[in-house]
Amino acid sequence: MTVMLLVFSLIDRKVIFQTDDVWNKRSNNERTIYEYTQYQKYGYLEFDNYATFVQQKYRGLYGDSYTKNPDFIRDMAVVQKPSEYLENESVKEFMAKYSAKGYNIVYLEPLTYNNGRVKPGGTGYLIASRERSVFLRLWDYLKGFITIETVNDVKDPELTDRYIRIEKDPYSGFFALVGSGTTHKYLVYFDGRFPFMHWNWIHLNLGVSYTKYRGQQITDVINQPTGELDTRLVQYPALVGTDKWDESAVDFHKLAYNNGELSEMDKELFNDKYTVVTYKRKGLSMLENSFVIGLIATVFAYLLGIPLGVFNARNKDKLGDKLGMWYIIFITSVPALAYIFLFAAIGTTLFKLPYAFANAEVKILAYILPIISLTLPHMGSLMMWMRRYMIDQMNSDYVKFARAEGMSEGEIFSQHIARNAIIPIVHGIPANILACLVGAIITERVYAVPGVGNLLTNAINGHDNGIIVACTVFYTSLSIIALILGDLLMAKYDPRISFETKGGR
Repeated sequence: MTVMLLVFSLIDRKVIFQTDDVWNKRSNNERTIYEYTQYQKYGYLEFDNYATFVQQKYRGLYGDSYTKNPDFIRDMAVVQKPSEYLENESVKEFMAKYSAKGYNIVYLEPLTYNNGRVKPGGTGYLIASRERSVFLRLWDYLKGFITIETVNDVKDPELTDRYIRIEKDPYSGFFALVGSGTTHKYLVYFDGRFPFMHWNWIHLNLGVSYTKYRGQQITDVINQPTGELDTRLVQYPALVGTDKWDESAVDFHKLAYNNGELSEMDKELFNDKYTVVTYKRKGLSMLENSFVIGLIATVFAYLLGIPLGVFNARNKDKLGDKLGMWYIIFITSVPALAYIFLFAAIGTTLFKLPYAFANAEVKILAYILPIISLTLPHMGSLMMWMRRYMIDQMNSDYVKFARAEGMSEGEIFSQHIARNAIIPIVHGIPANILACLVGAIITERVYAVPGVGNLLTNAINGHDNGIIVACTVFYTSLSIIALILGDLLMAKYDPRISFETKGGR
């Protein structure tokens, strides 16, 4: 809520055009109209054009032949006459209609040279606009945050057979939940791509990108693979079971309903009007790239950091501990950009590793430097805290009693010190795993990783407000979930914590 209020009320709305090539190519009144159109898409305002109003008026009166009507031609042209347009009846109707709704009427007078010729982009316009409250935008965002497809989504009166049922999926061999009247044909299905079960039934609507990924849903942006088209031999729905195969990248599990007229080819290839296709791509999605890199780095950090922290604690003030402390001080005090570029320089010069994903001939090698850059600082942090917790436990009274009872140092460390010292570390495990989903902003930016972390920085640079808000929602939601899971994990491993309510004094 806070980010949406800041973005859409305190930041100058014109910044969205800084990287907009279409805006740069337009001038004068046409540029202004384009701005109003984009502001409406972004939700800043509601906007209508006199030309649209006149077209709707005359289409209702004369049908599709309205464009030849002389009254229509006269009413359309009147806005190019500054001294006459206010006397026109259609103009009066337009102004009365929108003034009554609280719209602001704006007349963009035609811009001409001295000889009367219209300047480029100088066509006259009459428009009506009304500012949209950011609180209303926030309400619409929350109201449509989660949507569920139903059999009434398709508004085609010719579709009479509406259902949701389980059918055998010819493309996976498993059963799938299939709908008719829903936006997508396959609602829940299985395939060979992680996480193996997918759905088009329930949609998480994070918003729409209008600058970087023009008009695309942000959930699609982060979930779609980023590679080239994945073509293979497939059978279209109407050809399943025959000997006819085609080489195509169509994803038949994403078929959506076509509200228009079907072409002859569609009628030959499809059994119904679910003919709107999307295409499969190779490689990992942004979310998968971030998760793979982050998860591998997290696993290595725990596998190395905790044992080294234990080793440092057991050898306190000895050479091994001093070397470990030097590493901890270095990795925690040096700015992230500095050691990331240091690792990049070493990796590219000594080991010939690719610096950026786009330049990698062997894609798997491009993951090495980002993983190292994430593993080493996280490992240093785990070493530091594990060493500290271990030393704190070593000085506890119960350790002295255990020694007095004759327990060996190994038994004391394994059964008491290590078990108690690991409890605070456990709390951070869910947060570290879920953090893999949001990506590492600096690391992904440096190595040009096509991940979720890099998505946010690109959105900020391109003033893509939709993605900025979506990333905020995504990050904060995962943070809240991570804190809850961390508390639950603490309750499981720390006997002093319980969720049961007990009376006390």
